[in-house]
Amino acid sequence: MNYYFAPLEGITGFIYRNTYERHFGGIQKYFSPFITTNQHFTIQNREKKDILPENNKGIYLVPQIMTNNAEQFYDMANKLADLGYKEINLNLGCPSKTVVTKKKGSGFLAYPEELNVFLSEIFYRCRDMEISIKTRIGMEDPEEFKRLMQIYNKYPLKELIIHPRLQTDYYKNHPNMEVFKESIQLAKAPLCYNGDLFTVEDIENFKKEYQTVENIMLGRGILKTPTLMKELEGEERDLNKWYEFLTELCEEYEKELSGDTNVLYKMKEHWYYLFQSLPGSEKAAKAMKKTRNLDDYRILVRSILRG
Repeated sequence: MNYYFAPLEGITGFIYRNTYERHFGGIQKYFSPFITTNQHFTIQNREKKDILPENNKGIYLVPQIMTNNAEQFYDMANKLADLGYKEINLNLGCPSKTVVTKKKGSGFLAYPEELNVFLSEIFYRCRDMEISIKTRIGMEDPEEFKRLMQIYNKYPLKELIIHPRLQTDYYKNHPNMEVFKESIQLAKAPLCYNGDLFTVEDIENFKKEYQTVENIMLGRGILKTPTLMKELEGEERDLNKWYEFLTELCEEYEKELSGDTNVLYKMKEHWYYLFQSLPGSEKAAKAMKKTRNLDDYRILVRSILRG
């Protein structure tokens, strides 16, 4: 089984990726938070810094692009090729309303014929670049995915990463596994599954039921349980490893960001997920929200993870 790390905007940037890889590893591909294209054909400094090869040494990174404009996609693909990338990912999965209203992310799925034209253009023009797609199964109705799959099957996708929810589901409800089962029979491209695999038991049960699927993308599961990959290898959960990882992660943010407030904001984002894997941590979660400086933060983290 190949394990991929899903992109989460503002969370899984190069600092997190590098720190995670040093401590845990086990990931075959990391995907960058999406890069947005624009009419000026430029890339934001923050986004470029995140994908610079020198900031991602020793890991396999796949830059993700979000756009509905073929010309802008082609231009960004060339920029990424100049940086040495040979594989890119198209985001057709983001359910955010601000994205969807611009007909991007999963919002593009509501226009299958326009999507088909867009894919025809980018695959024709980007012949030297491997392109994968991360998709949801539609906007409002699971039946939409049959037409989407017909479109995807027309192109030489590197991979098709399926999050079997609708745009309107956001991250609620359960993934539609019936649609995913159908996709296994229909898809011509190699498949990767993404969605609600949070524990070792979840992953092992998935592997037993879907034995022909060789790729899994994990996101929130790793954010909730940093040692998840080690636990998959049979190790017991070790909160000391969480502590060492989070200590270095905080130190790395301190090098990059200015002031306690900005660093604390980043670390509290991570703790939003971490507390979900720590039963009985309600009191500590409230204390974390009230923390205003890094000295108090460090004392609190030590008390949570080392007693």
